[in-house]
Amino acid sequence: QVQLVESGGGLVQPGGTLRLSCAASGRTFSSSGMGWFRQTPGKEREFVASIFANGFDREFAESVKGRFTISRDNAKRTIYLQMNSLKPEDTAVYYCAAGRYGIVRQTPGDYNYWGQGTQVTVSS
Repeated sequence: QVQLVESGGGLVQPGGTLRLSCAASGRTFSSSGMGWFRQTPGKEREFVASIFANGFDREFAESVKGRFTISRDNAKRTIYLQMNSLKPEDTAVYYCAAGRYGIVRQTPGDYNYWGQGTQVTVSS
């Protein structure tokens, strides 16, 4: 069993930055690919970024490339999403997810554990 707890969300002005954290419990963290998704009311959950278990391979949604980065600290069982140059369209609830395997892709089906989400609001 894996439990995921996100933190770091909040209200930020356009152009601002936020760093989300996701703390994981469970023995399989270091062997699991991890990801971030986001969701707005009435829309499906959308892939944002992922990082493989090796800590090197990463994937990003086109909408966040060049602005967001993802990293992991296996010793702390934590992953991070650094969000720069935030836009109003980045407003959403952001979810952390743990993958079934070390390699994960952009579909929710690749992930079998989810956090409760943290709200990010980008507004002036």
